[in-house]
Amino acid sequence: MSKEELRSTRLTASARRAQLVEVGRAVFAERGYEASSVEEIAERAKVSKPIVYEHFGGKEGLYAVVVDREMERVVAIISDAISSGAPRERLEQAALAFLTYVKDEPDGFAVLTRDAPVTTASGGMSGLLNEVADRVGSVFAAAFKEAGFDQKAAPIYAHALVGMVTFVGQWWTESRKPGVDQVASHLAALAWMGLRHLPRKPELSIEKRKRSKE
Repeated sequence: MSKEELRSTRLTASARRAQLVEVGRAVFAERGYEASSVEEIAERAKVSKPIVYEHFGGKEGLYAVVVDREMERVVAIISDAISSGAPRERLEQAALAFLTYVKDEPDGFAVLTRDAPVTTASGGMSGLLNEVADRVGSVFAAAFKEAGFDQKAAPIYAHALVGMVTFVGQWWTESRKPGVDQVASHLAALAWMGLRHLPRKPELSIEKRKRSKE
Protein backbone atom coordinates (compact mmCIF):
# COMPACT_ATOMS: atom_id res chain seq x y z
CA MET A 1 0.00 0.00 0.00
CA SER A 2 1.37 3.43 -0.97
CA LYS A 3 1.83 6.29 1.50
CA GLU A 4 -0.98 8.16 -0.26
CA GLU A 5 -3.36 5.25 0.15
CA LEU A 6 -2.36 4.86 3.77
CA ARG A 7 -3.22 8.50 4.44
CA SER A 8 -6.56 8.09 2.69
CA THR A 9 -7.57 5.30 5.07
CA ARG A 10 -7.12 7.39 8.20
CA LEU A 11 -10.49 9.11 7.85
CA THR A 12 -13.90 7.49 8.03
CA ALA A 13 -15.96 7.52 4.85
CA SER A 14 -18.15 10.37 6.11
CA ALA A 15 -15.16 12.40 7.26
CA ARG A 16 -13.38 11.84 3.94
CA ARG A 17 -16.48 12.90 2.04
CA ALA A 18 -16.76 16.06 4.14
CA GLN A 19 -13.10 16.82 3.53
CA LEU A 20 -13.46 16.41 -0.22
CA VAL A 21 -16.49 18.71 -0.23
CA GLU A 22 -14.46 21.41 1.53
CA VAL A 23 -11.51 20.99 -0.81
CA GLY A 24 -13.79 20.94 -3.86
CA ARG A 25 -15.55 24.07 -2.63
CA ALA A 26 -12.23 25.91 -2.42
CA VAL A 27 -11.07 24.74 -5.86
CA PHE A 28 -14.38 25.54 -7.58
CA ALA A 29 -14.45 28.97 -5.93
CA GLU A 30 -10.93 29.72 -7.09
CA ARG A 31 -11.04 28.34 -10.62
CA GLY A 32 -14.68 27.86 -11.58
CA TYR A 33 -16.16 24.54 -12.66
CA GLU A 34 -14.61 24.22 -16.11
CA ALA A 35 -11.04 25.02 -15.04
CA SER A 36 -11.16 22.70 -12.02
CA SER A 37 -10.03 19.10 -12.23
CA VAL A 38 -10.35 15.91 -10.24
CA GLU A 39 -6.55 15.72 -10.28
CA GLU A 40 -6.14 19.02 -8.45
CA ILE A 41 -8.91 18.25 -5.97
CA ALA A 42 -7.36 14.86 -5.18
CA GLU A 43 -3.90 16.40 -4.86
CA ARG A 44 -5.08 19.07 -2.43
CA ALA A 45 -6.97 16.48 -0.40
CA LYS A 46 -3.89 14.20 -0.47
CA VAL A 47 -5.83 11.25 -1.86
CA SER A 48 -5.81 9.34 -5.11
CA LYS A 49 -8.24 10.21 -7.92
CA PRO A 50 -10.20 6.95 -7.46
CA ILE A 51 -11.16 8.11 -3.96
CA VAL A 52 -12.88 11.18 -5.43
CA TYR A 53 -14.67 9.06 -8.02
CA GLU A 54 -15.70 6.56 -5.35
CA HIS A 55 -17.46 9.23 -3.31
CA PHE A 56 -18.93 11.46 -6.02
CA GLY A 57 -18.65 9.69 -9.38
CA GLY A 58 -16.56 12.54 -10.77
CA LYS A 59 -16.16 16.29 -10.83
CA GLU A 60 -19.78 17.07 -11.69
CA GLY A 61 -21.07 14.95 -8.82
CA LEU A 62 -18.82 16.73 -6.34
CA TYR A 63 -19.80 20.11 -7.77
CA ALA A 64 -23.50 19.28 -7.39
CA VAL A 65 -22.99 18.40 -3.71
CA VAL A 66 -21.05 21.62 -3.07
CA VAL A 67 -23.71 23.75 -4.78
CA ASP A 68 -26.60 22.00 -3.02
CA ARG A 69 -24.96 22.55 0.35
CA GLU A 70 -24.42 26.25 -0.33
CA MET A 71 -27.98 26.69 -1.55
CA GLU A 72 -29.34 25.00 1.57
CA ARG A 73 -27.22 27.29 3.71
CA VAL A 74 -28.40 30.48 1.99
CA VAL A 75 -32.05 29.43 1.90
CA ALA A 76 -31.86 28.60 5.62
CA ILE A 77 -30.45 31.98 6.65
CA ILE A 78 -32.90 33.89 4.43
CA SER A 79 -35.86 31.84 5.68
CA ASP A 80 -34.82 32.49 9.25
CA ALA A 81 -34.37 36.21 8.56
CA ILE A 82 -37.90 36.64 7.18
CA SER A 83 -39.59 34.43 9.76
CA SER A 84 -40.41 37.20 12.23
CA GLY A 85 -40.73 40.95 12.64
CA ALA A 86 -42.63 43.77 10.98
CA PRO A 87 -42.62 43.79 7.16
CA ARG A 88 -39.81 46.36 6.91
CA GLU A 89 -37.77 44.53 9.55
CA ARG A 90 -38.08 41.29 7.60
CA LEU A 91 -36.88 43.05 4.48
CA GLU A 92 -33.89 44.54 6.30
CA GLN A 93 -33.08 41.25 8.02
CA ALA A 94 -33.14 39.36 4.71
CA ALA A 95 -30.84 41.85 2.97
CA LEU A 96 -28.42 41.89 5.88
CA ALA A 97 -28.45 38.11 6.26
CA PHE A 98 -27.58 37.54 2.61
CA LEU A 99 -24.87 40.20 2.52
CA THR A 100 -23.39 38.80 5.72
CA TYR A 101 -23.22 35.40 4.01
CA VAL A 102 -21.43 37.03 1.07
CA LYS A 103 -18.91 38.58 3.48
CA ASP A 104 -18.35 35.56 5.71
CA GLU A 105 -18.48 32.82 3.04
CA PRO A 106 -16.66 34.21 -0.02
CA ASP A 107 -15.85 30.73 -1.35
CA GLY A 108 -19.46 29.61 -1.10
CA PHE A 109 -20.74 32.73 -2.82
CA ALA A 110 -18.07 32.41 -5.52
CA VAL A 111 -19.18 28.84 -6.25
CA LEU A 112 -22.78 29.97 -6.67
CA THR A 113 -21.93 32.87 -8.96
CA ARG A 114 -19.28 31.27 -11.18
CA ASP A 115 -19.74 29.03 -14.21
CA ALA A 116 -21.67 25.80 -13.89
CA PRO A 117 -21.85 22.69 -16.10
CA VAL A 118 -24.58 22.81 -18.73
CA THR A 119 -26.23 19.73 -17.23
CA THR A 120 -26.73 21.59 -13.93
CA ALA A 121 -29.18 24.13 -15.30
CA SER A 122 -31.17 24.25 -12.08
CA GLY A 123 -28.11 24.69 -9.87
CA GLY A 124 -25.84 27.59 -9.11
CA MET A 125 -27.12 31.13 -8.94
CA SER A 126 -30.19 30.45 -11.08
CA GLY A 127 -31.36 27.69 -8.78
CA LEU A 128 -30.51 29.75 -5.72
CA LEU A 129 -32.51 32.75 -6.91
CA ASN A 130 -35.54 30.61 -7.67
CA GLU A 131 -35.38 28.73 -4.37
CA VAL A 132 -34.96 31.84 -2.22
CA ALA A 133 -37.53 33.78 -4.25
CA ASP A 134 -40.06 30.99 -3.67
CA ARG A 135 -39.53 31.28 0.09
CA VAL A 136 -39.76 35.07 0.01
CA GLY A 137 -42.73 34.83 -2.34
CA SER A 138 -44.80 33.00 0.26
CA VAL A 139 -44.20 35.86 2.69
CA PHE A 140 -45.10 38.39 0.01
CA ALA A 141 -48.27 36.51 -0.88
CA ALA A 142 -49.46 36.58 2.73
CA ALA A 143 -48.68 40.28 3.03
CA PHE A 144 -50.41 41.03 -0.30
CA LYS A 145 -53.52 39.14 0.78
CA GLU A 146 -53.69 41.06 4.04
CA ALA A 147 -53.28 44.39 2.24
CA GLY A 148 -55.86 43.56 -0.44
CA PHE A 149 -53.36 43.23 -3.31
CA ASP A 150 -53.28 40.59 -6.04
CA GLN A 151 -51.42 37.59 -4.57
CA LYS A 152 -50.53 36.37 -8.08
CA ALA A 153 -48.12 39.30 -8.39
CA ALA A 154 -46.14 38.26 -5.29
CA PRO A 155 -43.55 36.14 -7.22
CA ILE A 156 -42.71 39.16 -9.40
CA TYR A 157 -41.73 41.26 -6.40
CA ALA A 158 -40.02 38.36 -4.66
CA HIS A 159 -37.77 37.63 -7.65
CA ALA A 160 -37.08 41.33 -8.14
CA LEU A 161 -36.02 41.74 -4.52
CA VAL A 162 -33.87 38.61 -4.42
CA GLY A 163 -32.24 39.45 -7.74
CA MET A 164 -31.43 42.98 -6.57
CA VAL A 165 -29.82 41.83 -3.33
CA THR A 166 -27.89 39.04 -5.07
CA PHE A 167 -26.34 41.21 -7.76
CA VAL A 168 -25.52 43.97 -5.33
CA GLY A 169 -23.73 41.27 -3.37
CA GLN A 170 -21.69 40.41 -6.45
CA TRP A 171 -20.79 44.08 -6.91
CA TRP A 172 -19.84 44.40 -3.24
CA THR A 173 -17.32 41.55 -3.41
CA GLU A 174 -15.16 43.62 -5.77
CA SER A 175 -14.39 46.36 -3.23
CA ARG A 176 -16.00 45.11 0.01
CA LYS A 177 -16.94 48.73 0.76
CA PRO A 178 -19.01 50.18 2.35
CA GLY A 179 -19.83 47.78 5.19
CA VAL A 180 -22.60 45.22 4.75
CA ASP A 181 -24.79 46.99 7.32
CA GLN A 182 -24.73 50.17 5.27
CA VAL A 183 -25.29 48.37 1.96
CA ALA A 184 -28.21 46.44 3.48
CA SER A 185 -29.76 49.68 4.77
CA HIS A 186 -29.68 51.22 1.28
CA LEU A 187 -31.13 48.12 -0.35
CA ALA A 188 -33.89 47.81 2.22
CA ALA A 189 -34.73 51.52 1.96
CA LEU A 190 -35.01 51.32 -1.83
CA ALA A 191 -37.17 48.21 -1.76
CA TRP A 192 -39.31 49.37 1.16
CA MET A 193 -40.15 52.76 -0.31
CA GLY A 194 -41.29 51.05 -3.48
CA LEU A 195 -43.33 48.43 -1.67
CA ARG A 196 -44.79 50.90 0.78
CA HIS A 197 -46.24 53.05 -2.01
CA LEU A 198 -47.17 50.17 -4.26
CA PRO A 199 -50.36 50.88 -6.22
CA ARG A 200 -53.00 48.17 -6.13
CA LYS A 201 -53.01 47.93 -9.92
CA PRO A 202 -49.67 49.12 -11.34
CA GLU A 203 -49.82 50.41 -14.91
CA LEU A 204 -47.20 51.66 -17.34
CA SER A 205 -47.26 55.45 -17.64
CA ILE A 206 -46.87 55.16 -21.42
CA GLU A 207 -50.14 53.21 -21.55
CA LYS A 208 -51.91 55.96 -19.62
CA ARG A 209 -50.48 58.52 -22.02
CA LYS A 210 -51.73 56.55 -25.02
CA ARG A 211 -55.25 56.42 -23.62
CA SER A 212 -55.27 60.13 -22.88
CA LYS A 213 -54.47 60.84 -26.53
CA GLU A 214 -57.23 58.62 -27.88
